[in-house]
Amino acid sequence: MRRITYAALRALSVLQHFGAERLTHTGWLVLGAAGTAAALGIDTNRTMSYQAFALGAALLAVAFVATVLFRVRVSVVRELPRYATAGERFDYRVVVHNQGRRPLDATMVREALRDPRPGYSEWRRAREPGEERRNWFDRHQGYFRWRWLIESRTPERAEREALDTVPPGERRVVSLWMRPRRRGRLELDAVQLSRTEPLGLLRGLAKIPAAGRVIALPKRYRLPAIALPGQRRFQQGGVTLATSVGDSEEFIGLREYRPGDPLQRVHWKSYARTGSPIVKEYQDEFFERHALVLDTSSERGEDAAFEEAIAVAASFVYAIDTRECLLDLLFVGGEVRTYTAGRGQMQLEHMLEVLAAVGPSASADFADLSRAVLAQRGALTSCIVVLLAWDEARQKFIERLRATGTELRVLLVCEPSEAPRPAPAGIALLHPGNIGAGLAALR
Repeated sequence: MRRITYAALRALSVLQHFGAERLTHTGWLVLGAAGTAAALGIDTNRTMSYQAFALGAALLAVAFVATVLFRVRVSVVRELPRYATAGERFDYRVVVHNQGRRPLDATMVREALRDPRPGYSEWRRAREPGEERRNWFDRHQGYFRWRWLIESRTPERAEREALDTVPPGERRVVSLWMRPRRRGRLELDAVQLSRTEPLGLLRGLAKIPAAGRVIALPKRYRLPAIALPGQRRFQQGGVTLATSVGDSEEFIGLREYRPGDPLQRVHWKSYARTGSPIVKEYQDEFFERHALVLDTSSERGEDAAFEEAIAVAASFVYAIDTRECLLDLLFVGGEVRTYTAGRGQMQLEHMLEVLAAVGPSASADFADLSRAVLAQRGALTSCIVVLLAWDEARQKFIERLRATGTELRVLLVCEPSEAPRPAPAGIALLHPGNIGAGLAALR
């Protein structure tokens, strides 16, 4: 039964897309009048309404044949920004080059979007925000969930913009805009050119292939002036070793081997040349190192609380000045992942790009994240933890971090109905829909 419902929703989406893209306002009026006349004129012996239906159907048929004749030979180039922000509009230009022999006139330009329809398993697994408050029929039918999935995948875009007449061999520029509804990669495949046929009922469409990509970064909130507490810590090997996995080939000099030196520091080329062990020497430094721990363990998928947790993490990444310190971002993405910004390491926009691609992980993965953070607690100046739930595992993790003397700032992002009672001491509660006010109250 669910498969039948899913197939019906896909078919309904095809009809809605055809009507929205092809029919003009006049076309919708003619279609509605023809449908009404068909319903009233079933009995042809009692009414003449069927003649109105025949007229409307004939007009639509002629208009459809006329749209088939719409053909263009053009190439399209977009001038896109590399980054955008979820929920914020960005403008870009489209250059249309007429490669045909006839002028291109009375043409409209619009972005052609990818098919946003979800797969069957995704439709079954997803949960619309507030779906639990719908009645039994709406929850099991899944229409509103289907519509929510499509809307969240479809960015807002500019309406059809008129293109000036383009003589053969020349180019014209038209300005368009788009507003991503969610973070992540925005893949663009084609630009749509359209022209209304002489009756004014239908549009002829032409999709011009033009690949493009924009990365929609997570939305960010304004944070109050926050001074991260803590003192500089000793970082053995300096920035090079503090930000890499294993040893690096960058060193300040060579020296003879001393008992206790790790084997990975041996400079094997010098060892082979001299016959005696030579090791690489690194510069030790003192500097601040902060950790931003993002809890991605969620059974609800990318719901409102998960997206707001990403936004909170992005806000801290954007607000922390990493010119004189290091900032480690830790989360689970299949495995525990660590990205470091500051002091010549990863740039701010690259860290935000990482957050744009973060997805939910299994609940059991939080234990791996906890072990990874505790393993490097000795080098941390402070730690910012963004949680999605408050349970025994997370409570023990916070207690162990506090026991090490690490300066902590813990934020719990959850729905008001799921907030712990009473509120844990030293933890800021943030609720979707009121995140900005909650962050503004931080001290």
